[in-house]
Amino acid sequence: MRAVTPRFLAPDLHVDEEIVLPADEAAHAVRVLRLRAGDLIRVFDGRGNEFAARIDVASGRLVRARRLDRVMPAPEPAITLTLAQAVLKTDKMDALVRDATMLGAAVIQPIVTARTNVSPAALRRRHVTDRWRRIAVASVKQCGRAVVPRIDDVVEFADFVRRARADVRVLLVEPSAADETRAADVLDARTVPQTATLMAGPEGGWSGAEVDLARSTGWTSVTLGRRTLRADAAPLVAMAVLQWVWHDL
Repeated sequence: MRAVTPRFLAPDLHVDEEIVLPADEAAHAVRVLRLRAGDLIRVFDGRGNEFAARIDVASGRLVRARRLDRVMPAPEPAITLTLAQAVLKTDKMDALVRDATMLGAAVIQPIVTARTNVSPAALRRRHVTDRWRRIAVASVKQCGRAVVPRIDDVVEFADFVRRARADVRVLLVEPSAADETRAADVLDARTVPQTATLMAGPEGGWSGAEVDLARSTGWTSVTLGRRTLRADAAPLVAMAVLQWVWHDL
């Protein structure tokens, strides 16, 4: 008997009783998990709907299942949070996408900064966004969400910082660069936003020009304290802190 019921993404999930898994999900179910007819699974559409189902057919890249009861997935955060993350080294960025998904990010926006040693064009040629989207799906399956965060295509820092729109826009900075006069407003539990964007930098940090541009376009620069955290740890800590302050964990 399986301790955890396997979960599968079926973006075209409808209200009718028969569910057909996408080919890649079906292959994983049959070849990796060794599921067979009669086994119970859960199927979600990535938009918040999830159902229990029983497999009727499992062969090769084909899995058909019969929908049973609706399942209540893990609740989504009340605040729509976008993580705008400077692209990190491959393994660190992969892990960050995985963990930010678990924390409830609604959107992950990869950005290229002055100290990112790769261009958007090079990243597109490597199809990294497709990999991050697959990682996000795997993370959703593990953490119990039924909503897959949107992973946007990589953009330049200056383009994003000028066009970003949210009730609260936070630039995560080194302790020496924090805007002490405005940080308290962001971390005020009495003022809870509906939307927020958190922007975190690369391993080498922000350039002075980038911090100045962000501030001039309405971003609040905030630090997590007196100690400097690693680039792959800081955004996750910041997400948790903001969710705690806004009572949205």
